Amino acid sequence: RNLRTFGSRGQQRTAALAVKLAEVAIMQRTLGAPPLLLLDDVMSELDSSRRSMLLEALQGVEQAVVTTTDWNDFTPLFRSAARCYRVADGRLVESDEDAQEPAGNVDD
Repeated sequence: RNLRTFGSRGQQRTAALAVKLAEVAIMQRTLGAPPLLLLDDVMSELDSSRRSMLLEALQGVEQAVVTTTDWNDFTPLFRSAARCYRVADGRLVESDEDAQEPAGNVDD
């Protein structure tokens, strides 16, 4: 069956992410260097079990930038291994890595 017709948004998003993760693995093997994976607000369309599976899969990706509007979409284990940045006064600023949530709001 056609996933676009019969799949839920979460299933469609999961399939697209699986393809992206496979591309990362193929590029790393082919090039011998890790590519940069950019994921923009991917968590908003995934249920909690799919979020957990994605975060687990991202543990094996050497270079990934994942944007979010909700810091709580990330597990404590993932947050402890991640570097968090926020936009403050038009500049990119690293947030306290030990914080449960990034300091301040976007564009504060």
